[in-house]
Amino acid sequence: MTPGKSAETARPARRRLSVDRRREELMAAALELFSTRDAEDVSIDDVASAAGASRALVYHYFGGKQELYVAALRSAAEQLESRLRLQGGGRPLDELASGLERYFDFVEEHAAGFAALLRGGPANRAGEVGEIVDGVRRRLFRLIQKQMRVEEPSPVLRTTLRSWIASVETAGLDWLEHRDVERPTLEKMLVDHMVALLRVAAAYDDEVAGLMERLA
Repeated sequence: MTPGKSAETARPARRRLSVDRRREELMAAALELFSTRDAEDVSIDDVASAAGASRALVYHYFGGKQELYVAALRSAAEQLESRLRLQGGGRPLDELASGLERYFDFVEEHAAGFAALLRGGPANRAGEVGEIVDGVRRRLFRLIQKQMRVEEPSPVLRTTLRSWIASVETAGLDWLEHRDVERPTLEKMLVDHMVALLRVAAAYDDEVAGLMERLA
């Protein structure tokens, strides 16, 4: 130790953060870990170390790992859902393209949150976690439904839209892993994918056939 300095002054100064800011840092650290590892493989000590905090502090704010996991995923879901608000004023396919751009803005800016939200296996799909993930999907479904000007989708259209949403999620995860397709190209491809799915569905459902005429 340098002569004249006490042990107190020799230690790095601890940052004083607001409660909200400290919670955000802990959740951000947790999302980074949950985005690459199963929740059961991440410990409170792992999160504390990644956030530069004490184990006791994590427990103080969240009570336990499950509470932290749920809070982190809910935070990611709320941020994503805030991007999915209907803009309105354009043609349905233009609005769909605009929504996809905002969706992938989130994917790019909050990679860990997006990956953690969608990465968990079947064991993580029950209870609160399943409700959070399904809530995002329901909001995206309702957004597309409004963009298409559809009041109540038929079973064929419902299945088609849900299949497309699953494709968008998979495309987002694949893009984060490889990034070997330009984002605008991927987004346009997904819009074209929607049109292709609707064309197939139109052969089985008059409502979808009418929707295709309106889109054209």
